[in-house]
Amino acid sequence: MKSSIVIADDHPLMLTGMSNYLTSIDYNIVGKASDGQAAYNLIVKLKPEIAILDIRMPHRTGLEIAHDCKKNEISTKIILITFDKCQDVYEQAKELNIYGYILKEFAVEEIENCIESVRNNTPYFSQDIVPNLEKSDTETDLKALNKLTKTEIKIIKLISQNKTSIEISEILNVSYRTIDKHRSNIVNKLKLQGKHNALFIWATNNKDIL
Repeated sequence: MKSSIVIADDHPLMLTGMSNYLTSIDYNIVGKASDGQAAYNLIVKLKPEIAILDIRMPHRTGLEIAHDCKKNEISTKIILITFDKCQDVYEQAKELNIYGYILKEFAVEEIENCIESVRNNTPYFSQDIVPNLEKSDTETDLKALNKLTKTEIKIIKLISQNKTSIEISEILNVSYRTIDKHRSNIVNKLKLQGKHNALFIWATNNKDIL
């Protein structure tokens, strides 16, 4: 049995469909809720590893739940599912250290990769969201790439493909800790600030120049 998960969505078909699908591939669904308050209560009580939350629900939104989890130091990792591609919602998600952000229309296709990425402490943001929301200065990013070693560039390419650190370590035949050290060095060289998903976003934005 895989990660313990709470799911919340005020659309019954979405809630049932997601729960049944994840159960069928051996995830441990420990609780389901159809509104935000019930979802937060389940998170507090059950302390699941992951909570998959609709952004817009009665009583509390997914963002409000994430805010309260962060404020109360609840370690549950939040994945948001949404129809929204809005810049302000995405920015709030980053500020709240939300680990996953995927679109409902692609939820079934992306959710397993998203969960596995999140389990390995690697944020997962839907490819249909990130490129539209954060653009980079190509000239500046080309200069930044010159600071990196060949191995570091290989790692960034794999990160841009949503590979987790464990998957990268297997592909490059090195230890997981070695990959984490490389990631830290890359973040320092690129002068990426603060957010745990900053390297993923940078790699995703610069696929064309890698």
